[in-house]
Amino acid sequence: MAEEKKLTPQDDAVVAEKFQWSDLYKKEDWWAIWLGFAIIFAGIISVTTGAFTFKAVKFSTWGNADAPTIFSNMTPEYFGQLFFTYAVLIVLFSIGAHFMGHNVKKFAIGFTGLFVLAWIAYILSAQATMKNYVEYAFWALVVGLLICNTIGTPEWLKPAIISEFYVKTGLVVMGAEVLFANITNFGIYGLAIAWFVTPVVIIFMWLFGTKFLKMVSKPMVIVIATATSVCGVSAAIAAAAASGAKRNDLTFAIGLSLMFTVLMMVFMPIGIKAVGMDPMIGGAWIGGTVDSTGAVVLAGEALGPVGGQVAALVKMIQNILIGFIALAISIFFAMKVDTDSTGGKVGAGEIWHRFPKFILGFFAASVLFSFVIMPTFGSEAYSAILKTFSNFKGWCFCLTFTAIGLESNFKEMAYYMQGGKPLTLYVVGQTFNLVLTLFVAWVMLSGNFFPIPDIATV
Repeated sequence: MAEEKKLTPQDDAVVAEKFQWSDLYKKEDWWAIWLGFAIIFAGIISVTTGAFTFKAVKFSTWGNADAPTIFSNMTPEYFGQLFFTYAVLIVLFSIGAHFMGHNVKKFAIGFTGLFVLAWIAYILSAQATMKNYVEYAFWALVVGLLICNTIGTPEWLKPAIISEFYVKTGLVVMGAEVLFANITNFGIYGLAIAWFVTPVVIIFMWLFGTKFLKMVSKPMVIVIATATSVCGVSAAIAAAAASGAKRNDLTFAIGLSLMFTVLMMVFMPIGIKAVGMDPMIGGAWIGGTVDSTGAVVLAGEALGPVGGQVAALVKMIQNILIGFIALAISIFFAMKVDTDSTGGKVGAGEIWHRFPKFILGFFAASVLFSFVIMPTFGSEAYSAILKTFSNFKGWCFCLTFTAIGLESNFKEMAYYMQGGKPLTLYVVGQTFNLVLTLFVAWVMLSGNFFPIPDIATV
């Protein structure tokens, strides 16, 4: 009998396969679309008909005067919402797992444990002081890493550790929040700050990582570059799928992004106010450079209402690029990077095979809400619909970070350190990003070259 091959870190990559119609009900990317839209449509029907309530649980802030301890918010109503959230997610993901060929019983057992760990992460992130500095993603990653690198991830948990499935579903749901109308609201200002700087930074970091640092893993370079220049974790996931990055490549990019997001979220508003920078310029600077959308909102609000609105708007416009950048990366890697190593040629069909299909769901959700839901039901109903399923998106992401932590062994990850080159790439790239974004924000919003926009109408 042939000896079973032991997988190494190099083997853990995404392999493109030819499309078959059965992929629509067997492949992860397509199931992410189906489940994402199941959540979206449930939210739409809930708001427009009022037939039922569809909302995931969110742990309220604790550690303050209103809720002194963790247990202050644990009411029977809260546990009812928690069970409803668990029931919706385990049913949806179990259906997808079944058609993708997983053992549903083992998956359900593992998912229950994963859900509990994600819940713990949410509870920790709701602490009154800590919630001002780090989000649930940090705690979810820490919880998973602690278990994986101490007692080891239990075997019964492993069937549910399919992090890409959760985050892809969350990203499809996230598409509903990305309205194309945001481009026109801020016009040339947002386009210049969010769309001009982003590709320039990606190209700079790609050249710096591959030509100067000579990093071995080119997918890692593009994942870190995309996380730095767009919106952190969400963009990193899309770039990893498009480039065929390994899990540890993605873990490093996420870790770096989360670490520096915390630092930038805390110190950028302090520095902006200390030098007396205009809140509009400061908000645009934060929106274009801080990786996480949630961190952008928190940091922007520290500058006041104008700075907060500009920061959020720039980040939302930047988020629209996720799908386009994923498409560009898949084409670039298929036609240039991979052919350089193999000497082969790649046609349009292969590009389609490599393209992360869940991005189609992201685009579809964005188009649906931009051109159907918003015009039909109005902004008030749109906001109400988003509130119904936004927490489900958050749970998908929290499950993702917990799962990533549970499969990230520090000893295995050491292979990817490459002498500290990923850290150097991020620091240099983010520095370039900070300088270029600040310059463009000043050119567009200082009033020296263009009229200052009336932010009150945005």
